[in-house]
Amino acid sequence: MAESENKTEEIKEEVTNEEKNNEIKQNEEKSELQKKQIELDELDDRYKRVFAEFENYKKRTQKEREGLYNSVLGDIIVNILPLLDNLQMAVNAECKDEAYKQGVELVEKQFKEFLSKNNVEEIPAIGEMFDPSVHEAVGSVQDDTKQSQEIVQEYRKGYKLGSKILRHSMVIVNQ
Repeated sequence: MAESENKTEEIKEEVTNEEKNNEIKQNEEKSELQKKQIELDELDDRYKRVFAEFENYKKRTQKEREGLYNSVLGDIIVNILPLLDNLQMAVNAECKDEAYKQGVELVEKQFKEFLSKNNVEEIPAIGEMFDPSVHEAVGSVQDDTKQSQEIVQEYRKGYKLGSKILRHSMVIVNQ
């Protein structure tokens, strides 16, 4: 009987040792799983940050490209605005040949359409109040029928591209 009690105790001890080993293995597996989860969370966070940085980079380069495009376009248009001024003078000049005058008017119209397609707008002047950010005063007159600081005459048209002033309007202002 003592022998069977020893065997029973040995079996109990083996079962207890086995349970302890299983518990240790489970704890190790949980610990390993937690480490992997932490590693996964870190990689996921890094991925999200890199993705956000890339999106910001794309937006920033797009804005820079648009800004550079508008800057180059503005520089080109500033250099060809005197051509438009000359066309407008040609249209306003007295001419006996109506076909010739119509041809010049058509060229002027095409030029204005080109400017419009490229978002270039004329700066309004006559009848407007003087604004030094868009107008350049080259003279003044005294007219009691007009308001003070009202623009009464325009020497040269001004143009803007979006919010960027390409050329200020040259105007005469009422005192």
